[in-house]
Amino acid sequence: MKYDCLIVDDEEMLSESTKEYFTTFGVRTAWVTDEKSCLEFLRKHQVDVILLDINLGTTSGFALCRRLRETTDIPILFISARTSDDDMVLALNIGGDDYIQKPYALSVLLAKVKAVLRRYQDTTETRFAHQDLVVDFDQMSVYLEGKKVALRSLEFKLLAYLVTNRNRVVPKAELFARVWGESFTSENTLNVHIRHLREKIEKDPTNPAYIKTVWGTGYIFEVEES
Repeated sequence: MKYDCLIVDDEEMLSESTKEYFTTFGVRTAWVTDEKSCLEFLRKHQVDVILLDINLGTTSGFALCRRLRETTDIPILFISARTSDDDMVLALNIGGDDYIQKPYALSVLLAKVKAVLRRYQDTTETRFAHQDLVVDFDQMSVYLEGKKVALRSLEFKLLAYLVTNRNRVVPKAELFARVWGESFTSENTLNVHIRHLREKIEKDPTNPAYIKTVWGTGYIFEVEES
């Protein structure tokens, strides 16, 4: 299973509130408490960014960061109540991408994580293929059974966002913000675009295999991934 963010922190209340806040705003987040559970989690799941505390009970976030950097380049943001410049310099020198001091504002931390996710996700996937559907992000093209599908610009942008966030329920508010941006739109406009996409890429638009409605929340692009 794919997660946007993994929190590695033994401070339970703060970690739980951060996880819930991130999830509310569409960032799929998990939480573990120590090095062992972190490594075990990463063996089973894909993660796009890690929030890592320095003090992890009997182990150190510094040591865990060094170990992770031996095998992965996942962005690591240190979160710590320690204010020493030496700690910050060390965190960045051993492979940390940022250093955020506790207590942090959840809105600020979310903005930082989303900025990292945009950079990371925009550069890690150029093409999606599943069965007879291909989405080429670089060429902004979609192919179904080898034939090019004619999509309008907004239709492609909507499909690309759903595909990039596949197997995660994307709230309507998030789609408005990330696909339409500052321009005003309505639920009816979104529903029309979803219907058009289904008509173009689904074998049975009335019983979609890919783009599914989650009533009262939003949509999910659902695929089985190994």
